[in-house]
Amino acid sequence: MTEHFDDEKDEIIDGDITEKNDDHEDDSDYEKFCFLCHRPESQAGKMIELPNNIHICNDCMQKSFDTMTQQMNNGLNLNDLLNMPNVSMINLGSIQDAIPRPKKVKKKKEDARPEIDLKKIPAPHKIKASLDEYVIGQERAKKVMSVAVYNHYKRVATDTMDEIEIEKSNMLMIGPTGCGKTYLVKTLARLLDVPLAIADATSLTEAGYIGDDIESVISKLLAAADNDVEKAEHGIVFIDEIDKLAKKKNTNQRDVSGEAVQQGLLKLLEGSEVEVPVGANSKNAMVPMVTVNTRNILFICGGAFPDLENIIKERLNKQASIGFYADLKDKYDNDPHILEKVTVDDIRAFGMIPEFIGRLPIIYTLDGLNEDMLVQILKEPKNAILKQYQKLLALDEVKLDYEEDALHAIAAKALEKHTGARGLRAILEEYMLDIMYEIPKDDSIGQVIITREYIEGTGGPRILLRGQEIPLIGMAQ
Repeated sequence: MTEHFDDEKDEIIDGDITEKNDDHEDDSDYEKFCFLCHRPESQAGKMIELPNNIHICNDCMQKSFDTMTQQMNNGLNLNDLLNMPNVSMINLGSIQDAIPRPKKVKKKKEDARPEIDLKKIPAPHKIKASLDEYVIGQERAKKVMSVAVYNHYKRVATDTMDEIEIEKSNMLMIGPTGCGKTYLVKTLARLLDVPLAIADATSLTEAGYIGDDIESVISKLLAAADNDVEKAEHGIVFIDEIDKLAKKKNTNQRDVSGEAVQQGLLKLLEGSEVEVPVGANSKNAMVPMVTVNTRNILFICGGAFPDLENIIKERLNKQASIGFYADLKDKYDNDPHILEKVTVDDIRAFGMIPEFIGRLPIIYTLDGLNEDMLVQILKEPKNAILKQYQKLLALDEVKLDYEEDALHAIAAKALEKHTGARGLRAILEEYMLDIMYEIPKDDSIGQVIITREYIEGTGGPRILLRGQEIPLIGMAQ
């Protein structure tokens, strides 16, 4: 063992510094984790450094000595152990290679101040203008989110300014499937510098059951912040499909993925210190744990809440059902804005517990998409679906155009599927398949025009050769 240390010292004196020493210098801003118990230095105390960049806390080292002393007292001689056949000294380097190293976690500075300049915070109208380039419609939703994120920036910047503490306003967005809830948040994530994590509530289960633990939501945020705890504590979390956590009705089984998860999320939404695994979705002995305070984390929950319209209609129709002032039973059947009349009582009747709803003070809805909005979604956003196909064909030096009537025919078919904007790509994939297959066959084709007849199955697209126009044969459906 002495010879090993002398060799290492000679290497350093000669100037040949090994890679692990470079890592040691670069890792000065990161937490050290115990090789045995995987606790960080902030919890376990100062570490004892061993060769090959292995660190062991005082507790584990003391336990090792106590175990060895106990074995000695029981009559086991160390010399006898070394002379036993098939027994050799442990190679620390081979152990280090066999067990994966824990993720790097930055040290949490006690006197840190948020590094955000109030003057550089984008105003709500600028955030909304950026969202307008990608998201069609949903004006109120974009306005609410812009103000919430703007206030969140200011909240982070003034966190330690004075004794007035700014409370956070968690949000709940409700809208039919395909109206842009998740897309809105993903677009926001690209535009902002704040770490943002998107989690799915459907995979969450109560602690002790198969599935992701509730703390995995914060673990994803920590990963988005490059394992910087300080940065993650000022981030934003979007929990999608939150309506899947509604209480199950008429069941005798334990509701491990419904009401139990809602109750588990209460401490995260309110603000508390939770221990989360680093680089994993669930806790286990081989994963290091860090403590994250969720007091300054903004939570946005979203869900489609199917059949919520029926609950709202039932409440609105509970007025007088007979007499001159009675409302018609079908008065709200065709109301496209029925979700805007939602109340906390409706969400509670859907299956969300009152304590959970109370921690989401801002509730807003997204409108369902009509035909005109679907046409706009096809062609207006920066990354519109049509622009994507036009770029694909442009790589083959072919121009792609659409007639306005064809776009309305596509939108009408998407409305029949009741899947919102998601239905647009499915329909376009179907009609563009033959075109994308046939175009590379003929280098003389210069332009393709999608017609209404092609979408309705009564004709084909118009093909322009370089200099003349001919009908394309065999592509009508």
